[in-house]
Amino acid sequence: MIRKPIPYGHQYISDEDINEVVKTLKSDFITQGPKNLEFETNFAKYVGAKYAVAVCNATAGLHLAVNAMGVKKGTKVIVTPLTFVSSANCVRFCDGDVTFCDIDKDTYLLDINKVREKLESVPKGTYSGLIPVDFAGYPVNMEEYRKLADEYGLWIIEDACHAPGAWFTDSKGKKQKCGNNKYTDATVFSFHPVKHITCGEGGMVTTNDEKIYKSLCLFRTHGIVRDPDLLINKKEGLWYYEMQELGFNYKLTDFQAALGNSQLKRSDRNLEIRNNLVNRYNDAFSNIKGIKIPYQSNDVYHAYHLYTIQVEHRLELYNYMRKNEIHAQVLYYPLNLMPYYRQFGNKKGDLPVVEEYYKHCLSLPMFPTLREEEQNYIIEKVKTFVIGNV
Repeated sequence: MIRKPIPYGHQYISDEDINEVVKTLKSDFITQGPKNLEFETNFAKYVGAKYAVAVCNATAGLHLAVNAMGVKKGTKVIVTPLTFVSSANCVRFCDGDVTFCDIDKDTYLLDINKVREKLESVPKGTYSGLIPVDFAGYPVNMEEYRKLADEYGLWIIEDACHAPGAWFTDSKGKKQKCGNNKYTDATVFSFHPVKHITCGEGGMVTTNDEKIYKSLCLFRTHGIVRDPDLLINKKEGLWYYEMQELGFNYKLTDFQAALGNSQLKRSDRNLEIRNNLVNRYNDAFSNIKGIKIPYQSNDVYHAYHLYTIQVEHRLELYNYMRKNEIHAQVLYYPLNLMPYYRQFGNKKGDLPVVEEYYKHCLSLPMFPTLREEEQNYIIEKVKTFVIGNV
């Protein structure tokens, strides 16, 4: 049976997920509590990081991360233009300056060669940090970026919202999971419904740096301190707490954490399903003139949050798919060309690779509960349109 319409992404909620949430709703804690700590511990173990901090959404996580890096008025940060708005907005939240750099034409990731050119064009110290994005689930080679960052004194925040479970192979032949922070200062993940793991809404920041970890925890909860050893005024009673910084309310509820923890248990299986779906798409499209399928190197494990093809007549194909009740998606309009970011001097023609990508990109439905007959239907419609228009 084919559901109509077919969404481009969809949450997968199991009976076990529901039971875990119900158990937590019946417990003593429904806001931040022991399930948060359990989720943080298990997630840190999953990606191989020392610390993990659960937050209400990935945007909050990015904000906390750039805050921990000391971003302030005048701080310049290089960001990819092919991403959701939060990857750049987090810098603006702290009054920093965003510089966009073009993408690689094959991987669609921030192009390290163009980043180097950008850094070489100005005095050292001009830029403070980098925010690469594991777009569509393709892991950025952070070892290469770490070498570049060290050369120019930069911090790195990895936006891995598309890529839990993805990894790349480093120069020593070791698999490096997104979020283990071997080569980065912090990594941010998303638990939005269409992501690999969902909490309804939610996010996680991982790091191996204790100072960053403490900053994340402090600013997540209003800048409030309760630990008696950290209080400035130690003369009050057990009720006493201190607001030591101007923080935020970015906590995750315990019932959301319970859902995330349950989902985490089947994350690897869901990644296998996604890659099987990709193999079927690739088998169907690889020999079709007029369809460019996603590139993948042999030394990475792609998490495939998105399956993005490139075609001519993209708008017409999009409309044809909608007419046939297939909700494909276009991701993303180049962030440097958004009206807000144009006010800083960004304009068409500045980043030709991402602009060319945008003209042709279309993300097809990709989620673990996509049925074989539904995928066959999607493939049939894409092939019918493309072959008829080549």
